[in-house]
Amino acid sequence: MNLSRNLASLVLAAACVAGACAAQAQQSYYAQFRRHNATMADLQPSWMGPLIQADSRLAQALRFSVSNQYAPGEHIFIYGNNHGLSTVIANRFQWDLDPPSYFRNHSSQFKDGFGNAATQLKYRIVSGNEQHGNFAVTAITSFAFAPRAYENFMLTSYFDPRIAAGIARGRFNVQTTIGGLLPTGKIAQQGRLIEWNVTGQVHPTSRLWFDVEDNAAFVKGSPYDGQTQNFITPAAFYMIRRSSWESTHPVFVLDGGVQTATSHFSFYNHNVITELRVLF
Repeated sequence: MNLSRNLASLVLAAACVAGACAAQAQQSYYAQFRRHNATMADLQPSWMGPLIQADSRLAQALRFSVSNQYAPGEHIFIYGNNHGLSTVIANRFQWDLDPPSYFRNHSSQFKDGFGNAATQLKYRIVSGNEQHGNFAVTAITSFAFAPRAYENFMLTSYFDPRIAAGIARGRFNVQTTIGGLLPTGKIAQQGRLIEWNVTGQVHPTSRLWFDVEDNAAFVKGSPYDGQTQNFITPAAFYMIRRSSWESTHPVFVLDGGVQTATSHFSFYNHNVITELRVLF
């Protein structure tokens, strides 16, 4: 009887120890995961990532975005807007997973359906925080998979390599990217794009950012060969965080902007983008 009780006690103690160790390991992993953004703050600037163009910093975030745009003869809602989960996987690397966006076409010409799921890898080439130059240069490569349902956005898979850079002085910063959208097939139908983006941003208060983006794309190939489209996009960002916030706590950002064509040619116009970001 005593032997049975002793065995039961040992089993119970072992289970408690194992559970405590597992909980501690899980808590440690979670804390380590959450510390990535705090670690990045010591290595790079603290500006807000632009609404449209890629950020030259590394960051962990969830982005919930909706786009409401007009094209000739149609009105399109895009749920997801090519954003999803971003994670810092090493000191210099960020990996993104972007689920396929859902296109709601208010038009008799096009069907509703999903776009291209994509994955992205960032490599932080060099950067410095406010005490060390306040700048960042990053190489980015993306790959989007061919759509499996009704085709929206691109007809095939495509690559999207680019270089992103930025520099800050006081409450003002300038960011830019240059790259290309390179389909893997059907070039005669959809062509290729060379894209150049420039953003000027100001940070007037601790929780508020304003910026203006210039988004340009140059079409090579397709029936639109030689055309250039350009957009101006004013945007605003408001940060929500607890009063006792620490660098390992999550942050919520409400942001939005309106993308307006300034060129004679454009694939769409008057694109209203609203978004919620969770930075963690």
